[in-house]
Amino acid sequence: MNDTPGWASPGSAPSEGQGAGVPRPAEPADGSGAASKWSKEQPPAAQWSPPTPPGPTGPTGPVPPPAPGWGGGQHQGGWGRPPAAKPGVIPLRPLGVGEILDGAVSTLRAHWRTVLSITITVSVLTQIGDVLVQRYLVPAPPEVDANASPSEALRQSVESLQASLIGLAPTMLITLIGTVITAALLTVVISRSVLGRPVTLGDAWREAKPRLPQLLGLTLLLPLMSSAIMFVGLLPGLLIGSEIGVLLAVLGGLAALLVIVWLMIRFALSSPALMLERQGVIPSLRRSAKLVRGAWWRIFGITALTLLLTMLVTMIIAIPFGIIALAVDGEGFSGLLTGTPPEFGWPFLIITGIGAVVASSITYPISSGVAVLLYVDQRIRREALDLELARAAGVPGYGSAPGDAGPRS
Repeated sequence: MNDTPGWASPGSAPSEGQGAGVPRPAEPADGSGAASKWSKEQPPAAQWSPPTPPGPTGPTGPVPPPAPGWGGGQHQGGWGRPPAAKPGVIPLRPLGVGEILDGAVSTLRAHWRTVLSITITVSVLTQIGDVLVQRYLVPAPPEVDANASPSEALRQSVESLQASLIGLAPTMLITLIGTVITAALLTVVISRSVLGRPVTLGDAWREAKPRLPQLLGLTLLLPLMSSAIMFVGLLPGLLIGSEIGVLLAVLGGLAALLVIVWLMIRFALSSPALMLERQGVIPSLRRSAKLVRGAWWRIFGITALTLLLTMLVTMIIAIPFGIIALAVDGEGFSGLLTGTPPEFGWPFLIITGIGAVVASSITYPISSGVAVLLYVDQRIRREALDLELARAAGVPGYGSAPGDAGPRS
């Protein structure tokens, strides 16, 4: 497999087997304007293969041709340099944090019918399953003795965690399936929006469907990997079982958490790589690790900022729905006032479920959009992907896209 495969949107030709005689793009520039030293081998020109025939127009009208001299190695703005081409929701050059977030929001705004059809449908089905599971399957948590010794308290905490995980396993499975489907469909929508093309729900489903098994495997592998690392970190303290064991378990858990965070950022671009380059699970992990290398802190900062923003949006939406649900569900509200564990009824579960659907419909497109645009940004910085995107979008002055008879005007 090519070490730096080209962008291949779902449904297009894979990146292997490209002609060796195709001229390669110029060296891309990094954030400082100097030539990138990340890879001597760049993907061949015209390797990006669009999912549908491109058109010469963007979402807001005809795309103006770039001024002479704009191209590989001239990504950064400056005195005398023309603006980058922008056939879709982002300019085709290295992106700033604000441009990545704005591109995710612009995708939601430009394709709101398709995006909301995806997120609302999946969220409603997920919440229905979650409500049914919470109502009928989740057991009551085991009692914890407040006067237990440290080792006994640790054992009770582990048992409580195990019971919670077993009880929530159906909910986690439903949420996982919904997340995989949403991420796959939104990745297709965002990849189209970068080129300024329309996309329907049927188009997104046809292009994403062949990649769903691999994406499900990737989505399962990452939490299993994290769980195994956390188990290894906690195991020595759990085996000792004394006050020293408690301290060792805490230190081991913190160390394991740091390793998990490092790995999750390292593999943060694996899902877009799997979908857009038609990679397998393990090659997608390796691809993500290569793209993230040297930019870990930047991707960590953008990912953390996105997570914070989505959490704030979720809280802003969920709190009013939670208050309304408590007011409507008198049984649960009275339990909170008396200090006894509340037993929430159908009104509470339904109202909070509606709030979760509304929050997911807004936050899913933003988080998915940031992940895909981070992937695009890293490939623009490292592999001059902007030239291929400009060709595929039909921007005049960049040659023809694969399969075209000649340059577009």
